[in-house]
Amino acid sequence: MTREEGPARSPALWRFMVVYFDRYVRRHLNALRLARWGVPTCADHPGPIVVYCNHPAWWDAAIVILLAGRLFPRRESHAPFDARMLAKYAVFARMGAFAVDLDSARGAAQFLRASRRILAAPDRMIWITAQGRFADVRARPLGLRAGIGRLPEIAPDALFVPLALEYAFWDERGGEAFAAFGTPVPGTALLALSRPERLARMEADLTATLDALSADVVSREAERFTPLASGAKGVGGVYDLWRRLRAILGGRRFEPAHRQKGDPVP
Repeated sequence: MTREEGPARSPALWRFMVVYFDRYVRRHLNALRLARWGVPTCADHPGPIVVYCNHPAWWDAAIVILLAGRLFPRRESHAPFDARMLAKYAVFARMGAFAVDLDSARGAAQFLRASRRILAAPDRMIWITAQGRFADVRARPLGLRAGIGRLPEIAPDALFVPLALEYAFWDERGGEAFAAFGTPVPGTALLALSRPERLARMEADLTATLDALSADVVSREAERFTPLASGAKGVGGVYDLWRRLRAILGGRRFEPAHRQKGDPVP
């Protein structure tokens, strides 16, 4: 093991952290919702998988870990991580994160070297916040980093899958996290393009996935999504205690959610 590779990935720690982030999301968000049209169908791909996504919020790492654990349980997940942040949150190195120096040319070499090693095994996958920085979900162009376009050259047998992430507030106190996977593209198809064309194709695919997800988020129709995690409903505290007492005294079942099924959208 070299210093750049970091400590060995711990499957036990990974499983523990998937459970931990599931509870964390349920506690702090109202829900994690997966678009019904955006459910991935590539988990059984015979080669490695690269999932590349936008980077709208601090929550992205937790959401990606939860998606990986829930939707790709038999695959070994890895992700590039800012070297300075990885030094601060060293536990992620035991979960499959590898350090990349985002502020130097050396970082590109680190990224490609580690990616080549990881993608050499068919049961592995890499999750990449391809913008390399926090960016508003509405910002266009997305400005994906060039390194993502180099990966088909080192892993032509990999499948490349865009992932759109978005966050919003709907009817409850907590925020909503939304995700949708786009159409997978074989590495061989991307390799047939020049590097600029390849990067443009990957950015266009992610942009289209983001636009489709945003249309569903704007609709505020929960039926368009499958909930992967649901948090506690209601306001909490004294207000919900009073509502509960009123329901009991009125012989009704207490429903803490702000809007019940069938209610009109305010």
